[in-house]
Amino acid sequence: MVNILIHWTLTSLLAILHPFFVSVIDITHNPKERSIEMSVRIFNEDLEKTLQKYTSTKIDILQPANRDVVNEEIQKYISKHLTVIVNGKPIAYKIIGFEQQKESTWCYFEAQNINSANTVGIDCDILYDLENTQVNIIHVKSKGTEKTYKLDYPNRTANFTF
Repeated sequence: MVNILIHWTLTSLLAILHPFFVSVIDITHNPKERSIEMSVRIFNEDLEKTLQKYTSTKIDILQPANRDVVNEEIQKYISKHLTVIVNGKPIAYKIIGFEQQKESTWCYFEAQNINSANTVGIDCDILYDLENTQVNIIHVKSKGTEKTYKLDYPNRTANFTF
């Protein structure tokens, strides 16, 4: 019992002293719906701190007073820091909503009228304005194939061919 307590105490202490900053971005082409479906997973605290830097409105991700305002702020931030280029053309995506899952927030987006995704280019600097140890993990799915790339600060671009 004492060993377990010591282990958890040391693990917690290390997490405080050496935090990690990571987001996960899933991008999927849905041929039936002719759309690109995206989800962006960010730690609640990191997302809240970052959004708060760009607005005078109080941002509370866990208990938002007005979900529409938070959706709008997420849309503004993500669309400024994540560009997705499908078949050589930047796509316009809109937020569908967000939800919490434990310590993370999942933000959902969709772009319409995308017939195919033969190439997908990414320009992403999500949370680079918060932390210079940020890592963005990108998963892209198209034509039944999934490819993954890890962007470490300051790198911001990745390209996928299907």
